[in-house]
Amino acid sequence: MDVSRWATPNVGTSTSAARLTAPALVAGPAGTTYDSDHPIVSDTVTRGIRVQVRSVFIPERSSPREQHYFFAYHVRISNEGEQTAQLMSRHWVITNADGDVQEVRGPGVVGETPVLAPGASFEYTSYCPLTTAVGTMQGSYTMATPEGSTFDAQIAPFTLAMPNALN
Repeated sequence: MDVSRWATPNVGTSTSAARLTAPALVAGPAGTTYDSDHPIVSDTVTRGIRVQVRSVFIPERSSPREQHYFFAYHVRISNEGEQTAQLMSRHWVITNADGDVQEVRGPGVVGETPVLAPGASFEYTSYCPLTTAVGTMQGSYTMATPEGSTFDAQIAPFTLAMPNALN
C-alpha cells in the first residue's frame, strides 16, 4: 500500500460532484439542492467514520409509464475518529419494490479514493435508476488505515421513493 499520499488528501481536480469541503447547500441535478428540504435519510457511524445520505426523486429523468424511476443520492462521509482513513471501495445493495436485488461493487466513489484525516469530510452525488417507484439502498465503504488494516464503514438502509408513492 502506497502511504506517501497520507499526508495530503487525494482531492484531484475532478469535474465530478465530489467535494472535500462541506457547503451548507449542495447543488444537485437539474437545480436540485440538498438542504433541509431533503432531510438525512441514513446516518450511521463505524469506527469514527460517519456516513450520511440524502436522496431525491428526479422526475425529469424518470418515465413512470415505462417503469423507469430515477433517483439521486448525496453522501457525506466524515471522519469523526482519531485516525486517518482512506475510502478504498464501495458495496451497495439495491432492492426495488418487487424484491429484485442488485449488488454494485467497485473501487472508490465517483472516481475518487478520498483520504480523510480526523475532522475531514468528503461529499459526492450519485444516481440510482429503479424499475419501481420505491426501493431501498444500503451498503458499506471499505476503509484503509495508514497501518494497512481495513474495515467496512456501514451505510444504513434508506428508502428511495417517488413523492406520494408511500402515502
